[in-house]
Amino acid sequence: MSGTTQQSVPFDARPLTEPVDRADVKRFSDELSRRFPSGTGAGAVVAVIVIVFVGVMILGFGGLILSILLMVADADGASGAGFWVSLGIAALVIGAAVWGVRAFQGQRRERQYRLDRFARANGMSYLPSLGGPALPGMIFGLGRARRSNDLVRGEAPRFAEFANYQYTTGSGKNQTTHRWGYVAIRLDAPLPHIVLDAVGNNTIFGSNLPVGFDKDQRLSLEGDFDRHFALYCPQGYEADALYLFTPDIMARFLDHAGQLDVEIVDDWLFLYTRREVSTLDPATWAWLFSVVAALIHKLDQWGRWRDERLAAGTGVPRPIASGHHEAPAFSAAAPLTPPPRGVAEPGRRLKRRFSWFGIVIIAFVILQFVLQVMGVLD
Repeated sequence: MSGTTQQSVPFDARPLTEPVDRADVKRFSDELSRRFPSGTGAGAVVAVIVIVFVGVMILGFGGLILSILLMVADADGASGAGFWVSLGIAALVIGAAVWGVRAFQGQRRERQYRLDRFARANGMSYLPSLGGPALPGMIFGLGRARRSNDLVRGEAPRFAEFANYQYTTGSGKNQTTHRWGYVAIRLDAPLPHIVLDAVGNNTIFGSNLPVGFDKDQRLSLEGDFDRHFALYCPQGYEADALYLFTPDIMARFLDHAGQLDVEIVDDWLFLYTRREVSTLDPATWAWLFSVVAALIHKLDQWGRWRDERLAAGTGVPRPIASGHHEAPAFSAAAPLTPPPRGVAEPGRRLKRRFSWFGIVIIAFVILQFVLQVMGVLD
């Protein structure tokens, strides 16, 4: 990351767009297949099976339909002509589909090659795919078939991961694949669960986040911050949120991350967006690197935060928000032992909002089923 690695590696986006050697791409793809045999060719295998199945169906049903049509027209050699015509159509369909799959696989291999070279050029590493990432953010515990793709990781001055993520909900015709881009930054210590819901990326239906939070946990902040973010923190942790989100931190979020949703949970900071994060677009990477660079050095002060609820009776003062000048009162009889790292139970997770909309939809489906069984809808 530009300005964030220990050797201050300059930002280099050339591998994303400069010409590549096809032989180098093939060698890289072969090496990637050896390193990750379970995740690189599965999609192609499934696609080939589907193509063959479709071709057989066209051959069988197409030949039958053409034979019937020719027989109705009383044409000589109807059965044989129908077979050969359907065979030709099936061959064309299979050939076109195979070409499409090969072209897609070629583009995918080139994309992986470019992202790997881009990561190396910027002092980072590349991982093509990771199933079920063990991250505590709100998007990682939903649905099934959870997978991060095209992961670009940096280790210094702190761990940061850029990736695309997807999970699936529903089944059958109601199945939906949800896609996100995220940046995950490792913090020095666990912090209270705090969410900054960016106003700028909301829809006409409200927040674009996959979960909602109890409005009693909404904390209003000074200045223009409320116009750009809705901040949620656990009840009782308002002063801690003010300690963490000092005016300079708030200014950096406003200037650089105004279109990103932010979540702090355990010892992680997540930035979420509905667009791809790991991409071949140099402008997107330049923006993301500037966001992380603007935030990452300010996060050092967060590592000094401690939850006084874990050291009740020790005389440790509550952290004072920036701009407050009250002197903390210490107990002369209590030892000045600092609290351990961690967050007390009430601050570890925000309370989620109860969704009446979901209940109404479920009740409507059940009512429709009952009325159909009773014959009322008939």
